[in-house]
Amino acid sequence: MANDTKKASKPAARKVKDKWKAKEWYKLYAPKMFNQVLLGETPSADPANLMNRAIDATVHDITGDFSKMHVLLKFKVSEVRGSDAHTVFVGQDLTSDYIRRLTRRKRTKTDHVIDVRTKDGYLLRIKPMSITEKRIQSSQETAVRTLMTNEVVGMGAEMVLSEMVKSIITGEMAKRLSLVSKVIVPIKRVEIRKTEVLEMGVGGQDTPIVSQVEEEPAEGSEPAAEAAEAAMAEASESEVIEDSENKDE
Repeated sequence: MANDTKKASKPAARKVKDKWKAKEWYKLYAPKMFNQVLLGETPSADPANLMNRAIDATVHDITGDFSKMHVLLKFKVSEVRGSDAHTVFVGQDLTSDYIRRLTRRKRTKTDHVIDVRTKDGYLLRIKPMSITEKRIQSSQETAVRTLMTNEVVGMGAEMVLSEMVKSIITGEMAKRLSLVSKVIVPIKRVEIRKTEVLEMGVGGQDTPIVSQVEEEPAEGSEPAAEAAEAAMAEASESEVIEDSENKDE
């Protein structure tokens, strides 16, 4: 009986080994909007099995920018040519530890959800996150949501997908949302917590933005946020001084 068991196990072991031998390695490339940077390699026995396979990479992995290690980009395979698998951008996210670091110091975090159509037809769901030093009223929260929605929808009408992604990565979108919201309540910080591509458009992933991302200042970084906060404080002080001078007159 023992010999029969050994004989039965040997063909099964060879079958698993042959299965791996049948697999080939494919190189995964980012979309043109990220200069088709090599994301990694993956094995597959059939190229058809690679279609729609998900790949995650940080902006640091693609650009080498250490200040963007917390920004996670999401891709999926859309085409296989030979041993090369090409991807499309399908979303963006912030790492959970980065979000915890922002909200742990008795700050109030408010999440927003905005659906926007880009100039080239992509439907995006963008989820900004605003952080205030103190608790705000529900009416103020509603007003801030309305202003943010109008701003993002306006940006989408003017920009193609690659330009929208660039504004998210560099912090331009977060800066614009912070500026429009401060007329209601001072916002200490705005981050684009998550982005999802709900519907594909036409083109939009062809314009390279990686080199531009490296050259531009990261508006959403800590130094940039502190500078924006200082500017708002300075503006408030100027208003107080001006009111005081008017009263003296």
